[in-house]
Amino acid sequence: MKLLVICGATASGKSDLAVECAKRLNGEIISCDAFLVYRDLNIGTAKPTKEEMQGIPHYMIDVASPLEKFSVSDFERMALPILNDILSRNKTPVLCGGTGFYMNALLYAQSFGNAPASQEVRKKYEGILEEKGREYLHGLLREVDPESAEVLHVNDTVRVVRALEIYELTGKKKSEQNDKRIPRYPFVSFAFDYPREELYARIERRVDRMIEAGLVEEVKGLLQSGVPAEAQCMQGIGYKEVVESLKNNELQSTMSDVIKKNTRNYAKRQLTFFKRTENLHWLKPTDIPSAAEEIVRIHES
Repeated sequence: MKLLVICGATASGKSDLAVECAKRLNGEIISCDAFLVYRDLNIGTAKPTKEEMQGIPHYMIDVASPLEKFSVSDFERMALPILNDILSRNKTPVLCGGTGFYMNALLYAQSFGNAPASQEVRKKYEGILEEKGREYLHGLLREVDPESAEVLHVNDTVRVVRALEIYELTGKKKSEQNDKRIPRYPFVSFAFDYPREELYARIERRVDRMIEAGLVEEVKGLLQSGVPAEAQCMQGIGYKEVVESLKNNELQSTMSDVIKKNTRNYAKRQLTFFKRTENLHWLKPTDIPSAAEEIVRIHES
């Protein structure tokens, strides 16, 4: 059975499209979003409500405490058994989200050629991670292997450590080790291809709705509940800007403008990433039922 991938930029209508496709394909949805995994982050993540899910099972939402760190490797460990379970029940897995590294963790198994392993070297870098943090660790990789640093997310600490281990043991970059991405299952991918200005207008409307819905109050509640401002979950767009605004007593209009600008920049990065996705079909913006009809036709062909 082919997996169905619904990807693309933030605010492009992925969630609604995934639900409509799942209804037509006897599918279940695995969210591939780095911040939907967190409980109590609802407004700023545009987390789908029960009504919006329309009875379709959704997985990998609300699986982590806001106090936890959550990596690509954590996602793969939790989500891969769910993917296999959906397939075992002869249902269609629908992978939906904008975090490309999470999506690729399910679509591909990673091979590292014949590079050796060393528990001692690995422990050294794990110690650096514990002492100085994931950004510092990722910076070490960028110094010796910028190509691997470009494709490995800062939160994917297991693979970052492995890349540093490979370089230290062989003197060669991980990207030179005959790495292979091996597809786990056949899949077909879809994304809406909005004109840039139309996508930006959608982003601005979404940010306005989030603020009207109580984004600032949501962030205040998280902080009051004991979630520190430097927690991983608070680094998401929308959350970090509100935290900064509260700290500096900024005007809400200023905060809103910063969120919109950062979201637009994030959408550009998402589109750059997903353009490299295999078997990707760009959809002209249209109503959700028509787009779902087109997707089902291609998926079943």
